[in-house]
Amino acid sequence: MTHLDRITFARPENRLDRAAHLRSEADAQAALPNARGVALSEGRIAVDLEETKALLLLPMDQLNAKAEETPIFLGTVDGTPRFAADLGPLDKAARAEILGEGAKLIDLRSISAELSATDAAIAATAKAMLGWHATHRFCARCGAPSEVADAGWRRHCPSCGAQHFPRVDPVVIMLVLSGDKVLLGRQRAWPPGLHSLLAGFIEPGETPEEAVRREVLEEAAIPVGRVRYLATQPWPFPSTLMIGCVAEALGEEITIDPAELESATWATRAEMAAALAGQHPSLGSPRADAIARSILAGWVEGEINGFDG
Repeated sequence: MTHLDRITFARPENRLDRAAHLRSEADAQAALPNARGVALSEGRIAVDLEETKALLLLPMDQLNAKAEETPIFLGTVDGTPRFAADLGPLDKAARAEILGEGAKLIDLRSISAELSATDAAIAATAKAMLGWHATHRFCARCGAPSEVADAGWRRHCPSCGAQHFPRVDPVVIMLVLSGDKVLLGRQRAWPPGLHSLLAGFIEPGETPEEAVRREVLEEAAIPVGRVRYLATQPWPFPSTLMIGCVAEALGEEITIDPAELESATWATRAEMAAALAGQHPSLGSPRADAIARSILAGWVEGEINGFDG
């Protein structure tokens, strides 16, 4: 298994079947005795710490009783239905009643890399979908309150008839190579020493390859030639799709855009290996759940090649 097969939220052993054909039968699915759902509250997800950090799965009657809106049908796992619901703010007593002992509401980013492939996929879908519902409760066309439809995969406006669907924002993240060196950038808000791959949103009317070239040129003034796709990662913060690419640098002289980056630098393969191992004196590496770390680790270990030859 390569590092690109171990990307958080995108591992191939994920068993979640979205079962879109059952969305019109969500009520019947929720009534099944083995139907279970995951709960979120103020952006945090319920995790059963007694089960080696697995998602807490609640019976549907308990989820329905506390949910702010109709629970979303996420799909099935080995034929059993899975749902998600936002429970809204919970005081200490409500948390104890719902979660019981051994479970806790946790920021998904702090635990996602430790979840199973299936739990991570469920959590990512739940987090992104519930976030979309929370910010799209009114019709963008007429401003009237909208209603949940298709088991959470659509919102319908009863006032003007408009239909609203979840959206994903595409982002390119690029391994920019010049021989045996990789281009790294740093943002001011990041922890001291942390450096990562350059990244940016794809603009309307733009291809991923064009976005890679534009973003690298804008942020670091490095012209880019060939671009090749590597892998993708759903990133539910709030709802983006990270499109990993490897790019050919046509120069090495860096001029940063201070509105985008605090600094940028070239790092050799050996320096990056030390950074990933936590042994570099000044260069930090991306967190374990980030696609940037998987791409960099794959490059360091020779799984990802550039364009030489």
